[in-house]
Amino acid sequence: MKKLLLAASLLAALSAPSHAVSTVDRIVAVVNNSVITLSELQQREALVSGNLKRQNIELPPAQLLSRQVLDQMINEQLQLQYASKSGIRVGELELDNALQNVAQQNKTDLPGLGKLLAQDGMTLEQLRDQLRRDMLLQRLREQEIASRVTVSDQEVDQILKSTSTLNTTEYRLAVIQVNVPERADSVVFEQRRQKLLQAAAELKAGKPFAQVAASYSEAPNALQGGDMGWRSANSLPSDFSQMLDKLPQGGVTDIVRTSGSLFLFKLVEKRNDKAPQFVQQYKVHHILIKTNEATSETDAYNRILQVQDRLKRGTKFEDLAKQFSEDGTAALGGDLGWLSDGDTVPDFERTFHALKAGEVSEPVKTPFGWHILRLDEVRSQNVSEERERLGLKQQLRQRKMEQSYTDWLEQQRAAAFIDDRLIEK
Repeated sequence: MKKLLLAASLLAALSAPSHAVSTVDRIVAVVNNSVITLSELQQREALVSGNLKRQNIELPPAQLLSRQVLDQMINEQLQLQYASKSGIRVGELELDNALQNVAQQNKTDLPGLGKLLAQDGMTLEQLRDQLRRDMLLQRLREQEIASRVTVSDQEVDQILKSTSTLNTTEYRLAVIQVNVPERADSVVFEQRRQKLLQAAAELKAGKPFAQVAASYSEAPNALQGGDMGWRSANSLPSDFSQMLDKLPQGGVTDIVRTSGSLFLFKLVEKRNDKAPQFVQQYKVHHILIKTNEATSETDAYNRILQVQDRLKRGTKFEDLAKQFSEDGTAALGGDLGWLSDGDTVPDFERTFHALKAGEVSEPVKTPFGWHILRLDEVRSQNVSEERERLGLKQQLRQRKMEQSYTDWLEQQRAAAFIDDRLIEK
């Protein structure tokens, strides 16, 4: 079941908030026109607690865990409401494919998956609803954040030129983040700072960083112990990388303020790898039917099905791409060249990862429209010379996306009606 939980991202509620509240339940939060009930909060807490235990992270105190989980649920509701207003949808066929993928990852079929779920008191229908919400949230982030964040070659050149020598150091970091609202006055800023100081005090008292992050951090990874993964030195501000170089492994920084938020960083591990690096690269062709004001999702889907039918009847992929694809690669027969991980949006990347060389995908939806992909070849490429540049560009984009997402979510919260009733008045 551990693989199943990881595959399905079961950190969100199993059922959407309802307006019908039983007499033995109570409302713990109102988010615009939706409510979150105590039973829903408790259900989510159970899932989060199980996930933290699987990661060997000590649980925060019950009151702090309830606060963290409720804040997460409020943020989720705001995003789902925004997705609904923006017309972001997940089709039934996509959900069918997602369920099949979860079953395959657990080396079973749908009836077998149902039996596995029953061991945790869950049904296939509940998992389907959860996958729908996870995919909606992911699609929203891709459409509202990822699609608008770019890193130019000039930005990369500027950073590389600013360093006299190539710095191959990488840091594995964890973070405790407290967000400061835009235009916050000195009183609000001090309240935010005091929250982080309380977290710092608990760290000094010997509490594990992951537990304190789960208790206090407002970052999206808070309930995963604040783990940020590996970051290259060249993707970080020079003064920050210098601070990390002086920090012992396992050490925690003083409070760092940047981009409107306050942070405590832990240096989990440091490495300096100058050895050649080989990465998997994928030669991909695709056909794209865009969705826009003139073409609805249904129309685009029907058109991509017609393309798929012609493929099955033996028409060459390249010829169909030239005739029907609405992408800039149409004239090239849909040739995207060699792709590395991170070059495309997640739904697209997951699709070609699942293919074998020569295979053609089922229709797949991304923020750009409906695609059919063909994986031509996979190679292991020595990217030692390109590594720093490629990694730097990806991490700069990731950093921009994280901050853009934080800012966007704060704007949604500021504009929303939120009545927090966790502590009954």
